Amino acid sequence: MSTVLNPATEETLAEIESAGVEEADAAVARAKAAYPAWRAVAPTDRARLLRRLATLVEEHHEELSRIESRNVGKPISGARGEVAMVAQVFHFYAGAVDKHHGETIPVAGGVDMTFREPLGVVGLITPWNFPLNIASWKLGPALACGNTVVLKPAELTPLSSVRLGELALEAGIPEGVVNVVVGKGSVVGQRLIEHPDVAKIGFTGSTEVGQQVMRGAAGTIKRVTLELGGKSANVVFADADLERAAASAPYSVFDNAGQDCCARSRVLVERSAYDRFAELFVAATGKLKVGDPEDESSEMGPLISAQHRETVASFVDGTPLFRGEVPEGKGFWYPATIVEASTADRVARDEVFGPVAALIPFDDEADAVRIANDSQYGLSGSIWTRDGGRALRVARAIETGVLSINSNSSVRASTPFGGFKQSGFGRELGMHALAGYSEVKNVYYSTEA
Repeated sequence: MSTVLNPATEETLAEIESAGVEEADAAVARAKAAYPAWRAVAPTDRARLLRRLATLVEEHHEELSRIESRNVGKPISGARGEVAMVAQVFHFYAGAVDKHHGETIPVAGGVDMTFREPLGVVGLITPWNFPLNIASWKLGPALACGNTVVLKPAELTPLSSVRLGELALEAGIPEGVVNVVVGKGSVVGQRLIEHPDVAKIGFTGSTEVGQQVMRGAAGTIKRVTLELGGKSANVVFADADLERAAASAPYSVFDNAGQDCCARSRVLVERSAYDRFAELFVAATGKLKVGDPEDESSEMGPLISAQHRETVASFVDGTPLFRGEVPEGKGFWYPATIVEASTADRVARDEVFGPVAALIPFDDEADAVRIANDSQYGLSGSIWTRDGGRALRVARAIETGVLSINSNSSVRASTPFGGFKQSGFGRELGMHALAGYSEVKNVYYSTEA
């Protein structure tokens, strides 16, 4: 039995029976049995079912937002935004079903054509920080391509994914197409990774577990998409709009209490603007409202667990530049924290996955690029400057998958998302995600007499 807690109150939300290998095998068997009929569904009908699921998410928006807020400890305003994106993702992939085209290729003696074929049963392993959102990023393209799915949400935060599975049935998606199995990653997740009838694993989580996924998938040559850790750089040049950059910076690190692989937790500032930016950044962070996730005005909630709070705290040595306030009493609270760091410090190199920002000076453009790239990770990042040429030079030079200029946003339903280096490979969202849930089949048709 798995106990699901509210991180803000430490109260039990649910007791869920933990699945084991037998239940995982049964889910795969259901998905395998449902696959032939699901892949044969006409594109317009598959699109209609996905659109109906998107509409049901919209109709249950507040219910899903409350589930997500209480289970993850995220402010209700943020949860509402995430659920809105879930609906947007399903609407996008409903529209993508009949736009995932093959092609014809000029050849001698006949016609050559390509088809986009579904993979079969795919295993989707999702994290605890954005449970419903990231589930939709994987489910949308997987279903649009004609695959059937076994979804394993994180044990800590399964409630919204379980409800999504119910809504999929209500939408008319046939039994067996979407299967939600709650259990330990080391048991259910590992079984999906090694199962001979699972054609692909879509995984979001830590780089360390991503390495295990790759090793486990090797035995059956499974296709794998990995969206892993990050240590993203927020690069602020002296010619930037410092007030705007500093006002935006707290939300790029402390949103979701820093439990975000896209968090711009390395704030790189040109030395000539460092003191002024630090002053503005501290002031902006001081205005951040940390409190009850159900309070409409709260901007940051607690961490996911007591154990994770200990891990985050271990990154902060000495006296930080800024440490915020947190509520007293129960809940896994940790304050928004800014530390001054060098590139050699652990807080500047390892993923904290909590509300801790490392402020680091740089000398010039070349130094900024060098520091930004001095990381095993390459997921996201930002560049702040008024010089358009510099913005594009630096964007091309930084080794990361998703960058924004004069903005800290990373994710849109219609644009690809994914990392370089040890932040993973493959892309989610946009039309690019469809490539990860399909195979290209080439067919040559001779026209010679």
